Amino acid sequence: MDRLHLSQHISRQFNAEIEDVRKRALAMGGLVEEQIAAAVTILESRDAGTLAQIGERERRINQSEVALDEQCTFILARRQPTASDLRLVLTVMKMLGDLERIGDEAKRIARIGERLVAEEGDLDVMALLAELGAATRDMLRGALDAFVRLDEALAHDVLRRDVQVDRIYRSVQDALVARMQEYPDAIPAQLDRLWCARSFERIGDRCKNLCEFVLYLVRGKDVRHTGLAKAGAAY
Repeated sequence: MDRLHLSQHISRQFNAEIEDVRKRALAMGGLVEEQIAAAVTILESRDAGTLAQIGERERRINQSEVALDEQCTFILARRQPTASDLRLVLTVMKMLGDLERIGDEAKRIARIGERLVAEEGDLDVMALLAELGAATRDMLRGALDAFVRLDEALAHDVLRRDVQVDRIYRSVQDALVARMQEYPDAIPAQLDRLWCARSFERIGDRCKNLCEFVLYLVRGKDVRHTGLAKAGAAY
């Protein structure tokens, strides 16, 4: 964090508050990553035994979002941070919404996975779903690592990974549409798998948002809606 001089304040209390915000944001991100992993496990193993843990983890994620938002608001009101400190607080506040929504998507996948426990699935489709889940989990982990390291290059790398996620998503779509045409009786189950794929794709989009927030933190410039090329990366 030294690059942005985030820990060079006269007030030790202010230093502690800034560092605590950063650590708690990462802890929340870790919980969200665990949600994705649990959702993928339910799809792969066709075992809904971890649903109770997912519900409990979601409660902790929601609590973290509210507590961190309150903490950031307090810092803005009482400390009136400037420059890089202000960007860190604003970045965390922006990240909270996307992290919470990623957790919601993971929970949705797990709930659908519960319905699919008794359904037979084509191995190639399930393999694609597992690959899609792993790819989005890697995107989230990379986005969080970029935040920890203030690593602009890593943030760009994660942004580019969304191309792979979209490619896998299209493959899942094509495969499921073909199955529905061939086996009309299995359409409800295939639609459930399609909704899972759609949720994974949305998680990838949320991870892109996280990386754009990291670039804002590092650069001090909002790169949203400017495209990867204008942000300094290329396809």
